Amino acid sequence: MGAALPLGDPAPRDGMLPEDLVIDADAAFGVYLHVPFCRVRCGYCDFNTYTASELRGARQDTYADTLLGEIEHAGRVLADRAPLRPAATVFFGGGTPTLLPAGDLSRMLSGVRDTFGMTPGAEVTVEANPDTVTPRVVAELADAGVTRMSIGMQSAVPHVLAALDRTHRPENVETAVRAARSAGLKVSVDLIYGAPGERLEDWERSLGAAVALEPDHVSAYALIIEEGTKLARQIRRGEVPAPDDDLQADMYEMAESMLTAAGLGWYEVSNWARTDADRSLHNLAYWRGTDWWGFGPGAHSHVAGLRWWNVKHPAAYAARLAAGDSPAAGRERPDAASRALEKVLLRSRIREGLPILEVSEDRRGAVPALIADGLIDGARAISGVIVLTMRGRLLADAVVRALTD
Repeated sequence: MGAALPLGDPAPRDGMLPEDLVIDADAAFGVYLHVPFCRVRCGYCDFNTYTASELRGARQDTYADTLLGEIEHAGRVLADRAPLRPAATVFFGGGTPTLLPAGDLSRMLSGVRDTFGMTPGAEVTVEANPDTVTPRVVAELADAGVTRMSIGMQSAVPHVLAALDRTHRPENVETAVRAARSAGLKVSVDLIYGAPGERLEDWERSLGAAVALEPDHVSAYALIIEEGTKLARQIRRGEVPAPDDDLQADMYEMAESMLTAAGLGWYEVSNWARTDADRSLHNLAYWRGTDWWGFGPGAHSHVAGLRWWNVKHPAAYAARLAAGDSPAAGRERPDAASRALEKVLLRSRIREGLPILEVSEDRRGAVPALIADGLIDGARAISGVIVLTMRGRLLADAVVRALTD
């Protein structure tokens, strides 16, 4: 089960939005669909997910119908304030969405389409564990309108997968990629580096295996130790070593070198794509701060500067909707200073960068020092945009502090 929900104001039982909230009817709108089920809990994961023994009254076989109830609720809430906007992106995340039958995912997507509509060529992504992907499943998803599959590879090295508590068979990654491609889907593979016992040569092997798959997109994330996870407890007890920052930096540099050589261009701190059209448009919407509604237990939403989050447990989520109530547990409306900080945090991560004029006037003076330290691109800064250099990506927190403290 994931980390605690944020602090905030109580959300109204009916889920209605504040009367003074001004929604831009022309702004892009995305949808996130959370599927909170996993066969095994990975030791590093603090996402809001549940194995069979943790469901305590919730049911996987009725989950799609429950979530469809929230989609109907969202349609009523948003229609009360502004014309409904079609979804430009839909993202099935988890958990393991492909633990549900493809037909359930298809019905959830139909619910989005019937309620909001979808833009022509909308990006629809499904996260998948390699062991759950078959040609039949992928064909059903493609027929339903899925356009992209994000496959949780994590590593090609068995002892690294074991350290992460990943149970999939490494050879099934290639099988899953081949199945997705045969159905006409774009393919992304997700990697994690810095696991206990992982060596630089292990990471090189995983990168090589990922490149050999010729994916359209690669995400490579440094392992972060989250409080409350099994891995955090193991490190605290001295059973396994904590991640080595210097080794992770070397791994990141290797990823940049190998992925770039394979024709995958960097566009966000942890993401590379073969072309601009292969970037994750859904995740770019998060980094750009546009609107989205997150459906499912523990899911977060953002509309016109208002943020809210759902109750965490699937049973509580289902009970709220069955009673005709909103599943939202709390919400907040960040002030101008918080929004400015968030913009620096997110926009500085992406290739298109952060306009210098959107940094507070009293912090713009930090830009020359950041250029001198090799953390941001001087040529781009002259054109008025902050874009991280390779060194800047490794020290992104230092850049953010310099621009916000």
